[in-house]
Amino acid sequence: MRQRIIDKATELFLTLGFKSVTMDDIANELGISKKTIYVHFPNKTKLVESTTLHMFETISCGIDHICSFKKNPIEEIYQIKAFVMDHLKDEKSSPQYQLQKYYPKIYSTLKAKQFEVMQDCVIENLNRGIELGLYRSNIDVKFISRIYFNCMMTLKDQMVFPLKDFSMKTLMDYYLEYHLRGICTPKGLEKLTELLEINQNQQ
Repeated sequence: MRQRIIDKATELFLTLGFKSVTMDDIANELGISKKTIYVHFPNKTKLVESTTLHMFETISCGIDHICSFKKNPIEEIYQIKAFVMDHLKDEKSSPQYQLQKYYPKIYSTLKAKQFEVMQDCVIENLNRGIELGLYRSNIDVKFISRIYFNCMMTLKDQMVFPLKDFSMKTLMDYYLEYHLRGICTPKGLEKLTELLEINQNQQ
């Protein structure tokens, strides 16, 4: 039952936002009493904490799985983006923004975990791209990996990028192209152009 509650709460939080969804909403969706939820989670904050950790672990495992194939680093970045966007429902409810606003302690813990995972993934991607001649050999990997993380977090800041003006998919597409054009060699740019054309044709 605990996992059923987490799964349903995750779905509702991502669709409607952490603020909007009540314990009554979750209970009604599951066809159970609110008391049953409180057996497993003493309050909404604990439920939010459990669902965010569950989302983080699910996405981290998926990213690790994608990285294990050691694909072309540029393709890998776009594949990870597609995977994350699918699991976060394109972030239509801007869950990370709401988490930061209403549950700042949980947000800080999650951000630290995200940084750790993303650093490993991005540094490995950058080093492999350099080895394959797709990324410039003179880039500072530690600097680029941190800038990448920071920009990804800023994309979710609604003060800077309001959802009414920018969809998360659009922001991600713009930023990935911006990031890659800054570090790619001519060989890498050829691959990037090829992928952008494929993505354009699929829209």
